[in-house]
Amino acid sequence: MKYGGNAMAGGDQSLLAELAELRAAGHAVILVHGGGPEIDEALARRGVGSRRIDGLRVTETDALDIVEAVLCATANKRLVRACLQRGIPAVGISGEDGGLIRARRATSPSGEDLGFVGEITAVDPAPLQALLDGGFLPVVAPVAISEDSAHAYNVNADTAAGAIAGALRAEAYITLTNVARVLRNPADPSSAIAELTVAEAQTFAASESCASGMRPKILAAIEAVGAGVKRAYICAAQPGALAGALAGNATVIA
Repeated sequence: MKYGGNAMAGGDQSLLAELAELRAAGHAVILVHGGGPEIDEALARRGVGSRRIDGLRVTETDALDIVEAVLCATANKRLVRACLQRGIPAVGISGEDGGLIRARRATSPSGEDLGFVGEITAVDPAPLQALLDGGFLPVVAPVAISEDSAHAYNVNADTAAGAIAGALRAEAYITLTNVARVLRNPADPSSAIAELTVAEAQTFAASESCASGMRPKILAAIEAVGAGVKRAYICAAQPGALAGALAGNATVIA
């Protein structure tokens, strides 16, 4: 599952209680997190500009070290500590560790340069499987390593989570964000979408109706289902979110 930076900023940690319940019921769980709001704050403190293209953060050289520090240290280790406090044996890693996520330099869907933003080329699930086999809950920061292992790439957390779910052919892929369901019209709460086929999701993602921040989430869900995940869910991070999503209180892509 993917825990979005905006959702994390809300401070609701009822998700962790649900994670503990899922694990107690025998389910293996992987948590991939974002950290957008914290990155914005850290960049601002250092006087480094921040902008997005097609919902993706442009990451120049002066921003990369800050992004890596926030994601791999601050955000990741805070989640690990919160899990441990609730009896969940969490281990924090990034996509660099063990060559989990390999990437090359990406451009935006409109062809613009994004700096050190990575396009995922391969996912090696072996490090995650080893942690799961050892009884741990992996907490993954979305930073990838280059194909020649020379440097890091900032990878959109949705993209990373969808690719990991697909590589493991997970039973379910859940994106926790700040909206209960995907909206056909971002200004109209009554336009919530209950279910999409992969083809419908592709059409919606390519439309002007799909908000730029939602587009990576939709595309990641499409990739996950296309790689063998049974169902993808997009829902709000709120009490009972996981059980609610699996019961259909989400946008379901299958």
